[in-house]
Amino acid sequence: MSLYHKMFGVEKNEVMSIQEAQKVFLIEEQGLAAVRERIGEEFEKAVDMLFHCPSRVVITGIGKSGIIGQKIAATLNSTGTPSFFLHPVEAMHGDLGMVMPTDVVIAISYSGGTTELNGLMGSLQKRGVAIIAMTGGLHSILAEAADLVLDIGVPMEACPLGLAPTASTTATLAMGDALAVVLLQKKHFLASDFRKNHPGGSLGERLKVSVREVMLTGDAVPRVNGEAPAVKAIEVLNEKNIGAVLIMGAGEKILGIVTDGDVRRSIVENKVLGSLHAVDIMTPDPVAIDGSMLAADALSIMQRHEITVLPIVKEGGGLAGVLHLHDLLGKGEFRFLV
Repeated sequence: MSLYHKMFGVEKNEVMSIQEAQKVFLIEEQGLAAVRERIGEEFEKAVDMLFHCPSRVVITGIGKSGIIGQKIAATLNSTGTPSFFLHPVEAMHGDLGMVMPTDVVIAISYSGGTTELNGLMGSLQKRGVAIIAMTGGLHSILAEAADLVLDIGVPMEACPLGLAPTASTTATLAMGDALAVVLLQKKHFLASDFRKNHPGGSLGERLKVSVREVMLTGDAVPRVNGEAPAVKAIEVLNEKNIGAVLIMGAGEKILGIVTDGDVRRSIVENKVLGSLHAVDIMTPDPVAIDGSMLAADALSIMQRHEITVLPIVKEGGGLAGVLHLHDLLGKGEFRFLV
């Protein structure tokens, strides 16, 4: 141990640092909770306005709000809502030409009193642009200029001086994420659409491959004969640990699938499983796909049917393998057949 450690008690300082860090998390959690509780009619109106926007969503803000705004624009773009970030100062020096009357503007300022941003509002109003304000200043100049106000006010900042935007920027970011995710669902945006917007990303690369490149095959596929005892199906379910076991008939035909949920339902309905066979507790005719299908399309099917396991069949209907959600989204190491 160094002389510095002995003299100044670093261990105590470390405890204090941890406590201060935990306090920051607590304050930011409380800020998010406060904003969450206030989400209501104005949020629904904002979603409707953005959903029916015939052109682009323009995000504007300055300083920390501008940085958060750039992230919100990026998230909207990647999830199916065309957007771009407009710097308020650059807008007043020519970039305002990028804004069309059919656009919707999201203007971000926690205080609502940012001079540079408010200077832009008059020009936007003259163009007839719809304006959504994200602000904690509900009676501010920005709020008065906007058609809708999304309240991002937090009880306090995590900064002990109350100066550096911390909890407020976290709340703003969360509000942007909430808009993007609700719009994504409202537009029925699928994983295949996400892949089109992310051709160079790691997830995009995963989803461009065919199902047969990532599916489980051979002994890795959980399966039992339909006449096997139900208990045997549960043993294989536990052993393979992907949440399902395929129930097989003659000629490698898939009769059905037993999931964790099927087991729970059977226990509730039958109390005992000792006298049952695998076919008695399975879900018959499960959703299955061909191995040539793209991983992105397989992910969309899983999303649509709310399932995590897909049997893969050969031409003629025989079993080729099985695909788990984790094989698509990359839990652990993304597997490729070689």
